[in-house]
Amino acid sequence: MAKQLLERLRPWRERIDALDQQILDLLNQRAQAALEIGKIKEAYNAEDSILKPEREAQIITHLQNLNTGPITPASVQAVWSEVISACRGLEQKLRVAFLGPTGSFSEQAALAHFGHFVEPVPCQSFDEVFRLVEVGEADVGMVPVENSTEGAVNRTLDLLLNTSLKVLGEHSLAIHHNLLTQSGSMEQVQRIMAHPQALAQCHNWLATHYPQIQQDAASSNAEAARIASQDASVAAIAGKKAAESWGLQVAHAGIQDDAQNRTRFLAVGNIESLPSGNDKTSLIVAVPNRAGAVHEMLAPFAQHQVSMTRLESRPARTGQWEYYFYMDLLGHQEEPAVQSALQALKQQVAFCKILGSYPCQD
Repeated sequence: MAKQLLERLRPWRERIDALDQQILDLLNQRAQAALEIGKIKEAYNAEDSILKPEREAQIITHLQNLNTGPITPASVQAVWSEVISACRGLEQKLRVAFLGPTGSFSEQAALAHFGHFVEPVPCQSFDEVFRLVEVGEADVGMVPVENSTEGAVNRTLDLLLNTSLKVLGEHSLAIHHNLLTQSGSMEQVQRIMAHPQALAQCHNWLATHYPQIQQDAASSNAEAARIASQDASVAAIAGKKAAESWGLQVAHAGIQDDAQNRTRFLAVGNIESLPSGNDKTSLIVAVPNRAGAVHEMLAPFAQHQVSMTRLESRPARTGQWEYYFYMDLLGHQEEPAVQSALQALKQQVAFCKILGSYPCQD
C-alpha cells in the first residue's frame, strides 16, 4: 500500500519540483528588473522613495483580478507582499518602527504590511515611533489607530494631530489574546500584565476566570511577555508570536471577549501616496463652537457624493468643550469629487489637516 501511494505521488511531486524551479527563475528575473529600475533612477539622480504604496497596491490588485484560483485573493496578497518586500530589500531595506519589543501585534502588522525583508525598529512607545520616523532614524512607522472592541487608540490620535508625517497605508489584523506563563499553568501567578487596551479587550473573561488576580498595565503586550519570561509570578496577555519570541507557554488561548476582535493599524512616513484607484483619505477637522457647525461640516460630503467611513471625536484640551473630528473618506484627495468636497469643507471649518491618502485594505 505504501509503495503504491509513493508511486502515485511521485509524478506530482516531480511536477511541483519543476514548477518551483520555474517560479524561482521568474522571481530572480523580477528581482533583476527591480534592480535595473534602481540603477536608472540612480543614473538620473532621481530622489525617489524606495517605497511606492500606490504601485505596490496596484500590482497586488491586478494579480488578484487575474487570479482564477484555487489560490485565494488573500493568499495572493500575502505572497506578493513578500515578493515585493524581497525585491525592495535588494535595493534598500526599509526601516520600520513599531511598538516593541519583538512579538507585539504592532510588529505582526508591520511585517504583514511591508513584508519580512525589512529592518525592524522596535520602540518603547507610540511617541518614539513617530519621533524616529520624523527625524529619519526609521523610514516608516506602524501604529494602531482603532480596535473593534475598545474603539480609538487615543494616544495615536493625539500624535497624528501634531505630526508632520503622512498616513501612507493601513492594515487590519485579527487580534487573538492568550494568557502566557513560563510553565503553561496559572498556579504561581500573582499578577496579569498587558497593555491597557488588551486588558480592556479581555475584561469580561478575566473577571469570570481570575477575578482575584491583580492586573497591571505594561507599555505593550510584548513587554508584558518579556517580563513574564523572567518572572514566574507574572502571566502576560499577548499573541502566540510573543510566546514564541519569549519562550512562554499558553495557559489559556483566545481569551478576548469578542471572537471577531480586530485592530486597524496605520502606516506613517514622510512620503505621500499617489492615487492607486482604490484609496482612502484621512483628515482631522475642528469646527467653530456654534449651532449647526457639525451639520455644515458634513454637508460637503453629501453634496459631492463622497462616502465617509469613519467619524471619531477627541477633546481639543482647551477647557472649552471643543473637539477635533477624525474622519476617513473613500477616495484619494486628488480625485475631483474628494478634492471639491475638501475645498468646500475648508470654507466651513476652523481647522482642517489632511493626514494623507493611501490604498484601502479590502
